[in-house]
Amino acid sequence: MQSEFLPYLFVLLPVAAFFYSSVGHGGASSYLMILALAGFAPEEIRPTALLLNMAVSFIAFMNHRRSCEFPNNLFLQLVVFSVPAAFIGGLVVVESSIYKNILGVLLLFPVLNFLGVFPKNDKTILRDKIWMPPFIGILIGFFSGLIGIGGGILLSPLLLMLGWTNIRQTAALSALFIFVNSVAGYLGTTGFNLIDNKSLWILIPPAVLGGILGSYFGALRFNVKLVKHLLTFVLAGAALKLIFF
Repeated sequence: MQSEFLPYLFVLLPVAAFFYSSVGHGGASSYLMILALAGFAPEEIRPTALLLNMAVSFIAFMNHRRSCEFPNNLFLQLVVFSVPAAFIGGLVVVESSIYKNILGVLLLFPVLNFLGVFPKNDKTILRDKIWMPPFIGILIGFFSGLIGIGGGILLSPLLLMLGWTNIRQTAALSALFIFVNSVAGYLGTTGFNLIDNKSLWILIPPAVLGGILGSYFGALRFNVKLVKHLLTFVLAGAALKLIFF
């Protein structure tokens, strides 16, 4: 299925990067979804999605960082524990069918977030519990490395639900969190080796370009609500397919 699906990837990956970056995420969940449905193996899917995530999330961070006071202390509390956990998660080899089921479940998180299921709290909850940020960092970091995501789809709704950051701070913190965890997950998955499949390398530049354009247009020109509705529909369908079929 990979070879016959390859021409479509030149369109689907940049489009996914464009729309996902327009709402402030790296887009790993969409890259994973597309590559998994195209029939690539987990050992190819994870590093490819993480490389794309590094580029797009760093661009997103640079855009969102200028719009808020960055929560440095909270970021450090999370990332000091999430980075080694992401590296360890990247070392774990998951059987293909189990991998797709876990990915399908995790895809439901951005769907629920876009639908507004997770509450947003104006009051800070559990921030004084010293163990809470490290616990969240370890948990999200491990699953980030295991599946090949940066963790933003899990972290963003959680930060808002706990009232630890506002909307703009959440976008900036999540973007940088995604970047550093993607680096750690990639190193855990491949070490310092590069992806062997040359077809996947060809797909990376147009996808990164899509992320750059999406980040720009999403910040300045787009109807973000429409984009979220489109992403919700696509991700929900992919999640159901990966879990049940």
